[in-house]
Amino acid sequence: MLMQLPANSYDTNFNIFFASHYAHHWFNPWNEKWFAGFSQTTYPPLPQQWTALISYLVGLPMAYMLVQLFAILLLPVAVFRYARIWVDERAASYAAVASVFLGSLAMLVYQAGQLSTTFAAPLYLLAIPYIYEWVRAGDTRALLKGIALTLTAAVSHHVTLIFGSVLFLLPVLWLAIMDRNAEGDTERSATGVVARAAVFTGMMAAGVAIVLAPYWAALIENPINQMPIPHASRTNLLLNPAWGMNYFVIPYGALIIALPFIVLRASREPRLRPLLLGFWLTFLFGLGGTTPIPRLLLGRAYEVLTYERFTFWATLMTLPVLGLLVSGWVEKYGKRAATPLWIGAVASITLAVAWLTYRPINQDVSLDVRPVIDFLNHDNHDQYRFLALGFGSQLAKISTNTNAGTVDGDYNSARTLPEMTKYGAAQLTNSKYYGIPGMESLRAMLRHASQYGLRYIFIRDRYYEPIVVFGGWHKIETYDNGLITAWEKDDIPPATKIESNAVPPAWQGLAWGILPIGCSLFALWAMVALPDKRRIAQRFEFPVTPAAFGPVQEAR
Repeated sequence: MLMQLPANSYDTNFNIFFASHYAHHWFNPWNEKWFAGFSQTTYPPLPQQWTALISYLVGLPMAYMLVQLFAILLLPVAVFRYARIWVDERAASYAAVASVFLGSLAMLVYQAGQLSTTFAAPLYLLAIPYIYEWVRAGDTRALLKGIALTLTAAVSHHVTLIFGSVLFLLPVLWLAIMDRNAEGDTERSATGVVARAAVFTGMMAAGVAIVLAPYWAALIENPINQMPIPHASRTNLLLNPAWGMNYFVIPYGALIIALPFIVLRASREPRLRPLLLGFWLTFLFGLGGTTPIPRLLLGRAYEVLTYERFTFWATLMTLPVLGLLVSGWVEKYGKRAATPLWIGAVASITLAVAWLTYRPINQDVSLDVRPVIDFLNHDNHDQYRFLALGFGSQLAKISTNTNAGTVDGDYNSARTLPEMTKYGAAQLTNSKYYGIPGMESLRAMLRHASQYGLRYIFIRDRYYEPIVVFGGWHKIETYDNGLITAWEKDDIPPATKIESNAVPPAWQGLAWGILPIGCSLFALWAMVALPDKRRIAQRFEFPVTPAAFGPVQEAR
């Protein structure tokens, strides 16, 4: 992170772009730099807001790295506490160590750059043990901390809120019912567990409705109504080996070898079966279009989601059982088990990082976009809008460093311009990769250039030059040894604000600037002011036998 190795991942510049807006306009989520104007209330803001705050000290790129690093460092702690629900402390420790080497984590950090997913996941895992204590034993202190952490995760990522929390929490609720029945406590029956779960659900629903009120308002006012945009994670991974490698082999790594053992061990122990079923459903979602299950269960939402995050959640669910297996293997075989286990762990994360050498996200990491930024920042060029064709994720980097707006953008759900929503393509900068829909969307935008004040076009890929010339633009400058060309159309008037019903009212900007960051500060206060119960100290005779660890498991 300190070497900024994830700087070229797919969504890094997207997250930095959002953070840049918060750094300059904390209480105004309306961003005019993309899509001729869009509202950032359409995306939960917490990781980007923390990036914006830290950027005052170290700048935006390093602030992004530090926030991502915080999420990575928090993950082993969260996995340990989550695994302790299912297995003993020793196995949970192995699970926590294994989380550091997950190929799915490395993929999200170094390839996808999904800061919100990696930020929200450990927060949910930290909340789950407290939710378990509440529904199982009625601990009000645990309820308060569980709500604080869950709300903080909710304002970090909406997809994790809607899907991830359900996939993780339902098995835990099932487990809480099993544990109460097993103990035979008539005062704390299964009915009580369900009642307390309902209380938590009601409080969480109310809390999420409040802290994400601007998001829900934006979704209701402008529902996502656009042609489905293709994504490789929805393909049949068996029929597309390259994407199967990218979305299955790389994320799971050595876990592929361990999966049969994990399934067998979890199926034999009744207490682990809820976790196994939760993993199996999440695993099927992670396979995207390989099976019909995701499409059948999700309906229209299937075409909106991407599925690499489900694979990440599935690998997290395997860790408690994996820790149990590793604990038994190491105890039985010692170094003969430890050595291949370490090799498999290191190979998993090494393969994930090395994969980017063979399938890089950015084909030209040496591309210098500074001349484009300088052009837009001089001689009142920012009075007009621009297009950057063939720049990929570098579009967000250009937008971060200039005041000029564009009709393009790198966040599909925020698009409202009809030239984009009526075609099954995403960014205009990558139009050619979406075939006919992509090029038709670009043609429609060029035809309406005068309406949007679209005067300047920067081309990195000469494939786009004929359509630009045909539209009436002429070349004015060349940069980076001819790699980038600048084009202008003389009769374009200055850009004006586009009337939109998506502009959030003042109260939404105020709520967006206070509630999400307030949730994280409240969670920090709750964790410090309401410390967990200390473990009961026990004296053991040495050498310690494995059986001696039994009583410690239940001591809290």
